[in-house]
Amino acid sequence: MQDLKVALVQANQVWENKKLNFENYERLLSDVSADLILLPEMFQTGFSMNTSELAEEWQKSESIEWLKSISRTKNCAIYTSLMVSENGKFYNRGVFVTPNERIKKYDKRKSFSLAGEHKSYTSGDSETIVEYLGWKFQLQICYDLRFPEIARNYLLPNLTPAYDVLLYVANWPAKRISHWNALLKARAIENQAYVLGVNRVGMDANELTYSGESKIISAQGESLELNKNEENVLISFLQKDRLNEVRKLLPFLSDC
Repeated sequence: MQDLKVALVQANQVWENKKLNFENYERLLSDVSADLILLPEMFQTGFSMNTSELAEEWQKSESIEWLKSISRTKNCAIYTSLMVSENGKFYNRGVFVTPNERIKKYDKRKSFSLAGEHKSYTSGDSETIVEYLGWKFQLQICYDLRFPEIARNYLLPNLTPAYDVLLYVANWPAKRISHWNALLKARAIENQAYVLGVNRVGMDANELTYSGESKIISAQGESLELNKNEENVLISFLQKDRLNEVRKLLPFLSDC
């Protein structure tokens, strides 16, 4: 099984300005080569409730076309989220885009009521696990991180784990960043999976600051992360043999 080269893009999102955000990601990604790229939550708007002006129709999304173009050009998968409208409802929707333009979707299951997200968006009701290049990914978005029950790994009938990697895309404020750091590590250890968490930097229109602290965490809880408060890209390899070795030596999932 091949190792997976991943890239986490820690960006300063321009509030509700899709064009400038596209341009910034293109700059940050100009020299990046990877199998999988992660962009922060609501990647081209910031964490906004302005659905009436910014939400894009699911079947006619210019932002998804942009993601497809990047994925195709760089021959990589991309995971992020954006606001979409579908059947008269709005969703904070995760999209996993592959170079052949296939899209797997995940609707954020836990709405952040402290910011009124539950008033603007319809919550999802099911998990999404995507298989790509021999790896299995469980898709998550920001506030989902606080609810371990919806990320719980489990053994399939063939006794293999349901997923290998948990993906979190977020707009997680600096004032609660200690929670982000602790919970990402816990999710990796308890689920015997890699955890990738990408967070934004800068300040949004609500005067919330974001320190980033995007990171990759192994099933043993070992962490590789970006510097605080800086736009940058973290690139590393996920090692399947190493993950399988941890699971073999410590077969905790079989006791769930």
